Amino acid sequence: MAQHTADQYYVPHGTKWPIIGSLGMATMLTSAAFWVNDFDLAPWTFLLGALILIYMLFGWFGQVIRESESGMYNAQVDTSFRMGMLWFIFSEVMFFAVFFGALFYVRTFAVPWLGGEGTGASTNELLWRGYNAVWPTAGPADLGGPFRTIPAFGVPFINTLIL
Repeated sequence: MAQHTADQYYVPHGTKWPIIGSLGMATMLTSAAFWVNDFDLAPWTFLLGALILIYMLFGWFGQVIRESESGMYNAQVDTSFRMGMLWFIFSEVMFFAVFFGALFYVRTFAVPWLGGEGTGASTNELLWRGYNAVWPTAGPADLGGPFRTIPAFGVPFINTLIL
């Protein structure tokens, strides 16, 4: 592979890694569905999908590192990588903004409207007779049981470590 000068933009050739990653993810997703339905081979096929995904990650990152170390990237490619990471972080921030915006909407507007507040029709009588508009909601007919606070060092702590 030839080295590129500062005025040339490196356009990578076609790669197999997205297809391999898609196959690994599809294998994992299908296996997870079978696993939930007690299919005997599901844990093993799930592991196979995870191994395919790990192979893809090491292969793709290795290819990018080899291209970088061989001098194929210039300042414009570096800027492209940085802009890609910026857009990724921005999309994550927007995802959480939408998530918490939806939570705010449900808490502030939807629950009181279901309880019959507002100037519209009596939604409490039309949609859900006997609905108690309190937060946090336990779902229809207390489906999830009574509300309890989750301990901070259980699942929330593990989720924080993963993120």
